[in-house]
Amino acid sequence: MKILVPVKRVVDYNVKVRVRGDGSGVELAGVKMAINPFDEIAVEEAVRLREASMATEVVAVSCGPTACQETLRTALAMGADRAILVETDTELQPLAVAKLLKAVADKEQPDLVICGKQAIDDDANQTGQILAALMGRGQATFASKLVLSGQTLEVTREVDGGLETLALELPAVVTADLRLNEPRYATLPNIMKAKKKPLEVQPASALGVDVAPRLRHTRHAEPEARKAGIRVADVAELVSRLKNEAKVI
Repeated sequence: MKILVPVKRVVDYNVKVRVRGDGSGVELAGVKMAINPFDEIAVEEAVRLREASMATEVVAVSCGPTACQETLRTALAMGADRAILVETDTELQPLAVAKLLKAVADKEQPDLVICGKQAIDDDANQTGQILAALMGRGQATFASKLVLSGQTLEVTREVDGGLETLALELPAVVTADLRLNEPRYATLPNIMKAKKKPLEVQPASALGVDVAPRLRHTRHAEPEARKAGIRVADVAELVSRLKNEAKVI
């Protein structure tokens, strides 16, 4: 069984994001970039399935500029067997990414695609669902547990009311939630080995996909600073302030 894992290069989650002075976007110059945390969870799950002899190959794929090779090397150091970069300098939105991934999947013919449920930069939570629709495959989103038995995949997913369990026939698309697993750290020996693993680079134009943005960002702004809180002497004062000053009761 072959597993395809899309990964995205995003601003490291430890970095405080700053808006450019002209409001045209997020400041990326000199900012530490990393693999999207949910995609890292997806890579870990795919590698665990291979280590359990339930999969034979894990292929990581990323769409974006040349710098995404670094992100793919991280996935290779975690245990992916090989990587593919669909190279483009165009701003990619979920629909374009899903179309590019479908083109790659048509060539690779994976039995299972595991995506992160969302990217921490745009929080779109759309790519996995669009990809499943384009490929005509069953899907399970927000997965917190996977159990593979033959050609049937049992997925426990997190919903507002608790947990829901679905059974999917492969091939399928799954999006990983936070509690699916805890990703491993890439060790130095594995980082060195990752440099020798195959990483294929192909231009997005060669896939015949229209990646032009459908949405236009008009303005970016920092969230308003929160006002400092105040202390109250007792419940009576709290109720009085909520009623007379905040006017919320």
